Amino acid sequence: MPMAEGIINDLSEVVKTLARYVENGFTIQSLEQKRESLVLSKPDASKFTPLKRLDSYSEKLVAVDCSTRTLKRAHNWGIFMLRTAHALVENREVDWGYKEKLTVLIGPSYVRCNTLRNLRLEVESEAALDLSERLDSNDYILLDGASYFGEKKGFQVSLYEKCKKKDVYLLAFSKQSPTLHDEYGRDFQAAVQLIAPRSLWVYHPVRKANLNEHLYGDISIVKLCEESPRVFRCDIMKYLTDRKIAKMLSPLTAVSKDPRCLGYPVPLWLAHEFSTTSDSKLLYYHELVEASLKEAGIYDKLSREELACNFADELHSIRYPFEREVIEYV
Repeated sequence: MPMAEGIINDLSEVVKTLARYVENGFTIQSLEQKRESLVLSKPDASKFTPLKRLDSYSEKLVAVDCSTRTLKRAHNWGIFMLRTAHALVENREVDWGYKEKLTVLIGPSYVRCNTLRNLRLEVESEAALDLSERLDSNDYILLDGASYFGEKKGFQVSLYEKCKKKDVYLLAFSKQSPTLHDEYGRDFQAAVQLIAPRSLWVYHPVRKANLNEHLYGDISIVKLCEESPRVFRCDIMKYLTDRKIAKMLSPLTAVSKDPRCLGYPVPLWLAHEFSTTSDSKLLYYHELVEASLKEAGIYDKLSREELACNFADELHSIRYPFEREVIEYV
């Protein structure tokens, strides 16, 4: 299988970084993990606005997603493959593509997890920024996640500014949002559904955008498909909140009816699907990494560190980390 130039460069960096680790070790540092603050809000029936169900749309819709899979890991390091995929949907035609990247992270697992999340947001931002060149006013970019930008914990601010300048509808959808609660601490999305007056609606706002806290969008809850019981958090960028929210979101009802998507917008579902990597390709990259580490003369030392970490996997007859891990998507 031919290798892309980017993967060859990535592999070279992986080997160099692990060679330095074998030679010098690393310094353990504490890391403050920043989390999204809890949002407590009492459901308010006056915040519902009905959405118009549409059967067609004329706008272009872009969605991006990135998955992370572990190729090799030990207590102090991990080698990962990031696959960033996009889907551009226009008049029911789909243009899609993906990029893959190998990377190695040094540090304990909680540091690696946080860094990987930041890396995914970075590559998703770059992909969306590139795709914005193909969009016009009133087209859509749909991000997977909450609308946190900047401060090394969110999407790139340059993406926000570019979409604002081009008047592109930039929206962020979350597959789940455990930080939203009603006044009693119960799940807010479920609480809002109980008082929803109509079958298609937007509940806005749950919380207003606050750029000082890097929250660049108003938090809302949307139901885009009558047949699906699911609702989703949708963050509407601050520069869009003076528009007619329902008119802006109604075209998304036309791309949320596919039964495979469970009420989720089709472009986001497609990007999610395209970001999945087959086990056979992961195995190919795993063998490629091992061959490179052997050639560099550091495989034996690193494999002993793997053995010290993966005994539980061996007990469950798991040979490769990617066979049992939970796939992480932004």
